[in-house]
Amino acid sequence: MVRGAVFALALGLLASPCLAQTAPSAADDWRTVSADNLLVLDTSRGRVLVEMSPEAAPLHVERMRLLAGRGFFDGLTFHRVIDWFMAQTGDPLGTGEGQSAYPDLTAEFTFRRGPQTPFVPVAQPQGSMTGFMNALPIETQPDALMGRTPDGKVHAWGIYCPGVAGMARGDANDSANSQFFLMRQAYPSLDKRYTAWGRVIDGLSVIRALKASGTPDGLVADSPDRLTRVRVAADIPEAERPTAQMLSTASARFQALVAETRQSRGADFSVCDIDLPVQVSGAQAAPAA
Repeated sequence: MVRGAVFALALGLLASPCLAQTAPSAADDWRTVSADNLLVLDTSRGRVLVEMSPEAAPLHVERMRLLAGRGFFDGLTFHRVIDWFMAQTGDPLGTGEGQSAYPDLTAEFTFRRGPQTPFVPVAQPQGSMTGFMNALPIETQPDALMGRTPDGKVHAWGIYCPGVAGMARGDANDSANSQFFLMRQAYPSLDKRYTAWGRVIDGLSVIRALKASGTPDGLVADSPDRLTRVRVAADIPEAERPTAQMLSTASARFQALVAETRQSRGADFSVCDIDLPVQVSGAQAAPAA
């Protein structure tokens, strides 16, 4: 397998709505995303904001912070883009074979969720629970099992809904390094096979607008789109950084959104159907290089 390639594309992807923006309401309805966990990706198509999830993948989030802080991603191409699937970048060679000089990462396909984890369930399919850990959609074992485990925690993992950020790897589980991908659509067969480390909270339309390949391997050979600058918001001067607020999953407005979505979707309801509204303020995207 080519280093950094994600799981083979299959037919039958389920489309989900874009992450929506709504008008502001009560102040308590909104949660401000920590600047330490807000990854700002300026691209040749526009700006993308990703909320990173250190609770789910601390090693991978730390690697993203490190590489972004060193300007590693600046100028790299979206070298593999597959329509109705994902967009991949982070390769300094632009071929799918490159990586950073840092050691490969230990896989974080699952994580341990405890009582203090900021998780809000929305459904309980087949004895498990699905819901949100901040912006990241996850599936997890039920709370009732926490009392039966030595650490008082249960297994959980990210769900590959549209916008979810995953780490690309080679054949070996522990081979992720610097290449990552952003989901253009839902792709559940990636769950527990690739580390999910965050989710696009603003700019999913940008990811879906990136130039896609028409070849089976997904490599974009002709004039691929690029990352122009990638930084963690905390590393950007305050006057220049964006601020993002998400609808709080602890709010009554969120519960109303879940109920409305469940009624609309009926038996087909999934956590991927829920659009978490976002408000973005502050500096606009840096000009494209």
